[in-house]
This record gives sequence, structure tokens and C-alpha cells, in this order.
Amino acid sequence: MSILNWFKSRFSRRELALTRYRSGMAKAKKENFSGAIVDYTASIRAPGIPIDVKAMALYNRALAYSAMHDTDNAEKDLAEVLKIPGLPENIRTAAGQRRERLRRRSGSGAQS
Repeated sequence: MSILNWFKSRFSRRELALTRYRSGMAKAKKENFSGAIVDYTASIRAPGIPIDVKAMALYNRALAYSAMHDTDNAEKDLAEVLKIPGLPENIRTAAGQRRERLRRRSGSGAQS
């Protein structure tokens, strides 16, 4: 691999979005949920973000919101994950199950 190709791959849109996503994961692991949300949001908003990275960032941002007891934003992110076309079934199932648990926990049985 040439040095030019290495630089291109290191600074691709996907790589930059993944870097922010990984930073969010590291912050969430340290229970810095507000910092994780900032990083996940930056990853989600990155121009040309690959759909799989966006889905992962949305799902994990929902978990961070949930850890901060912000059920409304957690549910919104999970709903957004569920709208993504072509999402692998295991991700769709996990997001749906997590959303249902949030609804039960918050006492909201409303369907959208």
C-alpha cells in the first residue's frame, strides 16, 4: 500500500466517522455519557457516513441517553435505527427490543 493510499484510507469519511464512534464508545465505557453523546452525534452528522456506522452510532447514543435517564431521546434514536432500510435483522431486533424495554420502564405503552 502506498503512503498516499494509506493517508486516504486513514482520513476517509468512514474512518473519520468510526474514529468519533470509537471515541464515544470509550467515553461511554468510562461512564462519560454526555461526552459519548457528543461523539456519537458528530459521527451521525458526518457527511457521507456509511449507513452501518450511522446505525451503530444511533443505537449506542440511545444507550447513552438511556443511561442518563433521557428516555425520550433514547426512544427517538431507536426509532430512527428501525427506519434504516436494509438494516441487518439482528440489529433491527436488538433496537426493537431495547425500545420496548424503554417503553415498559417509562410506563409508556403507546405505539408509534
